[in-house]
Amino acid sequence: MSSQNAISRRGLLGSLGAAAGAVTVAPAPLFAQAEHAQAQPKGPTTSTVADRDRRMKWWHEARFGMFIHFGLYSVLGRHEWAMEREGIPVAEYQQLAKVFNPKPHAAKAWAALAKQAGMKYMVMTSKHHEGFCNFDTKLTNYCAPKQAAGRDLLGEFYEAARSEGMHVGFYYSLMDWHHPDGAKCAHDEAARRRFVDYTHGLVRELCTNYGKLDIMWYDVAWPLSAEQWESVKMNKMVRELQPDILINNRSKIPEDFTTPEQRIQASAEPWEACMTMNGSWGYHKADDDWKSPKTIVRNLVTCARGYGNYLLNIGPKGDGSIPDESVEILQNVGRWMDKYGDLIHNAEYCKVQQSLFSNFTRNGNKLYIHVHFWPGETVSIGGLTNKVLSAKLLPTGQTIQFQQDQFRTQFLGLPANSPDSLVSVIEVECDGEPDQNTLKIRENRPRLKVGI
Repeated sequence: MSSQNAISRRGLLGSLGAAAGAVTVAPAPLFAQAEHAQAQPKGPTTSTVADRDRRMKWWHEARFGMFIHFGLYSVLGRHEWAMEREGIPVAEYQQLAKVFNPKPHAAKAWAALAKQAGMKYMVMTSKHHEGFCNFDTKLTNYCAPKQAAGRDLLGEFYEAARSEGMHVGFYYSLMDWHHPDGAKCAHDEAARRRFVDYTHGLVRELCTNYGKLDIMWYDVAWPLSAEQWESVKMNKMVRELQPDILINNRSKIPEDFTTPEQRIQASAEPWEACMTMNGSWGYHKADDDWKSPKTIVRNLVTCARGYGNYLLNIGPKGDGSIPDESVEILQNVGRWMDKYGDLIHNAEYCKVQQSLFSNFTRNGNKLYIHVHFWPGETVSIGGLTNKVLSAKLLPTGQTIQFQQDQFRTQFLGLPANSPDSLVSVIEVECDGEPDQNTLKIRENRPRLKVGI
């Protein structure tokens, strides 16, 4: 993943088949509002939309996943881009492979934490930009089984994730800072042929050595085009080996889902926002810019509201242990998910989106108001176009009184303080699919005469 901010990252990913549709930025700085784009679908390239719908059913229901960035950079503890940003020579950097030896089956703790947090799938780096392979391969000695670890770390991850009932994905960086042809391939055809064959060979091993694989998550395709990578050929091979697999859009052709990074952006295509818990993907011992549990829940609700997924990253330390801050944050998120997880996993696209203190999800005719800034004894939503039939405070089911006119719906007699320390939820049953029109308030609300 990138060490750059979201704006510069968009420039880097401009040729990757970006998600259709515009982004509307919320007044709050925490995240971008997800708007449902109406553009024509772009993918998939190597399958059909009908087959994609079949393969993605579990993914839409899962909604929440764990990303794991783990590699030699975890030993350094200075960000996953340290090799390039610090200008570390290859000969020096590769010495880390001689000391990268995580404790056996560290991934069991990752999978247990993912389950506790309410996540349903996990994606781990098989090879990041540094070029080191966490899996057993016949194509290079620069891999965990042939270096200090002496074992297949990706295989341990696969077993741990499956043991907790998780769907499993492999991240694979097309860009490679270690391989001798990794940059040369851009202007030397013989080098391109060698490097593309190497890449396709590693991807083939990933799709054949571990049983059923649910996701192939490519990353940075520098320095080649889709044609030079032979991405169509590569992804057809992936689908032949794994007929049920999902493939993201970062091999420079549209496939099953788009991947907005460090931002939330809905599209007409299936989409998944990937984010870090602090400012780094790999372990960074000095990065203390942690997202709060409330922020993570808010982001998760925003993704669910826009019928998208939230892939949240952890960066284990070099020994495979999870930073204490990550554990505490995800445990808090998990306690919220224990109460409200069904509202996330069963969420459908929600047209109600405007509030200064709340977010929303929907299932059928039921609207769920997720109040992150509790306003007090009255919660008001403007522009709700449906008739409200009933309202309840979750998770207790306590009946809530309400008043409604053509401009405002008020929920009354609520506790003065938020019932839930993270995000409190009100269930509202409507007479149809919930919708909202706040412009109607501006245009039609009676105006008083000047001076009265």
